[in-house]
Amino acid sequence: MSREYRERAYIRKDIILKLAQYGSLNQTALLSICGLNLQKHRPILDELEARGLIQRTEEAWGSKKIAKYATTLQGKEFVQKILEPYEAMFPRGKLREET
Repeated sequence: MSREYRERAYIRKDIILKLAQYGSLNQTALLSICGLNLQKHRPILDELEARGLIQRTEEAWGSKKIAKYATTLQGKEFVQKILEPYEAMFPRGKLREET
């Protein structure tokens, strides 16, 4: 089974848009909905948080803590000003379909 490669720009956009759509998600749900792997894609979450595009909070869940993510206003603006025009210019899968 072959999986199509997804550019990091689209991964970032997917994360921010899903958070905007759902309000906030725990780490497991976010990664599952976006089709990501925690070990492989954790640096992307950390990068988005460090740049102020998403925010991470921890909530107590019994004796454990769960990480929850939400998009920031800056993250929503980034999608509208940068990522949406990028995807309009370079639509997903178009290059492969044309070649």
